[in-house]
Amino acid sequence: MLVKDDVMPLLLAACPSFRAAWEAYRAEPTYEADLLYVDLGELAHHLVELMRRGATDEFPAVFDGVERLHVEGDDFVKEAATIGLLEGIQNVAGNSGVEPARFVPYLKPESARWWAELEAFWDGKAAHVGARLKP
Repeated sequence: MLVKDDVMPLLLAACPSFRAAWEAYRAEPTYEADLLYVDLGELAHHLVELMRRGATDEFPAVFDGVERLHVEGDDFVKEAATIGLLEGIQNVAGNSGVEPARFVPYLKPESARWWAELEAFWDGKAAHVGARLKP
């Protein structure tokens, strides 16, 4: 089972282009360790910038990693993969002039289900993220 401490190493291995930005982010005086959602937000910004540039070579590996978080993660990791990363990508992309739907082809089955749940929630079609999924 993947736990919180597994998340960033897994995603950094999948997205080597994020390494320099990750190290710079961690060197900032305002950086606080153990804030996974903030860390995933940084990665979301990086992925949206890669999409903007059309530099998507790492996306298959990245979204394989995201799928692993959804399938193999503990409850905290699963939620962070959805709310921290997928929702982060949707928000950053949507506010940056990048169509969030451009990420959909890279999603694997479980991640795609949660992406759709986020959309349903924000479209007012679900009371909460995951409301339409069967346990």
